[in-house]
Formats: sequence, C-alpha cells, structure tokens
Amino acid sequence: MKRILVTAAGGAPAINFVRSLRDSQEEFFLLGVDANKYTIHRAETNEIELCPKANEDDYIDYLNYLIEKYEINFIHAQPDIEVGMISDNREKLKCKTFLPDKNTVRVLRNKFLSYQAWKEAGVPVPETIILHNESDLEKAFDLFGENIWVREIEGAAGKGSLSSPSFNEAKNKIIDSNGWGRFTAAEKLTPKSVTWMSIYYKGELIVAQGRERLYWEHGNRAQSGVTGITGTGRTIQDNSLIDISKQSILAIDSKPHGIFSVDMTYDLKNNPKLTEINIGKFFTTHYFFTQAGLNFPEIFVKLAFDEEVEMRENIDPIKEGYNWIRGMDVHPKLVKDDLITRYLDKFKKQRASL
Repeated sequence: MKRILVTAAGGAPAINFVRSLRDSQEEFFLLGVDANKYTIHRAETNEIELCPKANEDDYIDYLNYLIEKYEINFIHAQPDIEVGMISDNREKLKCKTFLPDKNTVRVLRNKFLSYQAWKEAGVPVPETIILHNESDLEKAFDLFGENIWVREIEGAAGKGSLSSPSFNEAKNKIIDSNGWGRFTAAEKLTPKSVTWMSIYYKGELIVAQGRERLYWEHGNRAQSGVTGITGTGRTIQDNSLIDISKQSILAIDSKPHGIFSVDMTYDLKNNPKLTEINIGKFFTTHYFFTQAGLNFPEIFVKLAFDEEVEMRENIDPIKEGYNWIRGMDVHPKLVKDDLITRYLDKFKKQRASL
C-alpha cells in the first residue's frame, strides 16, 4: 500500500486531492499535516498531525520525523510556499517526490522571471514592469493608464493584486507591504480566464485538460475582483490554448516532469495572454475532473512510483460543456450545459407568458 503525506491537508486543494485518491480503485494510507490548529480538523486523511509552517527552520526536519514515524513513501504539497520549500530540499526528504526541476520551480514561482522567459520566447504575455521604486510606478501609470494591474511577484490567488487602482492607492499598498521590488505592474486583462492542467513524465505529456473559469466566487469582496476561488468552472476544448500552453512550458523547461497548470487570461481584444504556471500542484478544484471521469491525482501518484499509465486520449479527454458549480459550505455540483440551458429556457418562456 502506498503511504502518502499530504501537506496543508485541511485546505480545499488538499481535500480535493484526497477525495480523488479515495475515488481510485487503489487503497492508500494518507497522512494529513497542517500548520493550522483549526483547519487540520477538516482533513479527510487516515491520520492528521500538526506541523511547522513552511518558512520555519525545522519544517523539513519535522516532515522527516513524520515520514519515519508513519513510514511514508511519497509526499505531495498544494500550497505554493510548500511546493517551493519541498522542491528546494527534496534531496533531504526521506521519501519520494514528483516535482519539476528545481530551477523550473523557482522560475515559475516568480511572476516576473517567468514573464521575462516567456516574452523572450515569443509567448503572448501581458506587458509587465517590475516596481523597484516610485519612479517605476509612475512609468507604469504612464504606460498603462487606468488599465493597470498591480500584484505581488510571488504567491497564488491574486495575492496583493489591485485592479485599476489610483496612483496613491497602488503606492500605499506597496509601501504598506514593504513591497518595492516585490510587485509588478501589468496591462489589465478581462475577467475571462482559462486553465490547462497537465502532467508530464520525463519530458512526455501524459495527460492535460482545459477548463474556463466563468467567475470568481466572492469576487465582489476583493478590490481586484480576483479571489483565487473559482465559482463555476467549465470544461473546454481549444487547440490554440493547447499550443500556447505547450509553448509556455517548453520555454521554461525542455524536459518537463510533474504538474504544470497553465493560466491564461483574455485581453480587451479577446486574445489569450499567459499570466502564470502554477507549478508542482493542481488547481484547487481538480476534483471537478475526477467527478467528470478523469482522475489526475491517481495518474500523478502512479507516475510518481514509475508505474505505467494508459490513456485513450491524453489531451482534453473530458468533452466540452461540463460545469463544476461551487460555493461556500455547499457541496459542488457537476452539471452539463444542456441542463443549465433547459432550466434557463423554461424560465424565459414562463416569464414571457406573464
């Protein structure tokens, strides 16, 4: 039996990873660890343990203690900071990892370094400026005007992002965050965004699936409108997005290995622009694909143990038109387009008859 340690086990991304493995034909022993004494109790693993935060000095040592205690043979992390820490210290861990090259992880965790690599490779990206000082911010406002997007270089869920802020609002945000040199300004894009989630093994694309985000849950509670919490995601099939995704990955790593979740957002002319690759982790709602018949975590774990994976189709095997509808404190629902349309048409007819 494979014995797997899952970090941040009380968080939604890890819970979806665990649920996917539970839906597999294979049985697993799962140890959930979390640095939060409250959220750890949401974990759905066989056992739970508290652990240090990823930026604490004894994080790796404590993980090794738990790895030995529970005879763990594989570790998976979902939070960006933990992916980075485990990647940098993978040779110190006493169990398997399945991660891209260390430098690939470092570059893709840094929004500006990855932007530079993609721009040089001709990948379509939004124009971006790193903000070292107030003068850089002034140049950014001269270039982008009111269509400006400001955010931190590292972090997920639109960390530190501001959409169309005033100059003083942006400046105060950066100063309050001690953020000169850690923020960028970029061309503001539209709310329309897509993700192409993929797993590579020693340079070979094993499986990938695209989906669009129809809206951000609780978007009205964030200045930028971006919360990192997908409200409804919908499966899509678009060859142009596949081409951009592959190009963006190979621009960073000639022999990709592990999880590459490519995010693109459309500009005001409806052209997709690459914004980031979430590296070494699945997007939060990946249980969506499991419920639709494509279990990414099961495939991922098999590959981590060098087992063979057979795919009838490896790109977009889930057809277009499946919707994963989510909200706080409610069970997600998998709903096909035709059911949504049926209820909408019924409503329109009844309303028109009044």
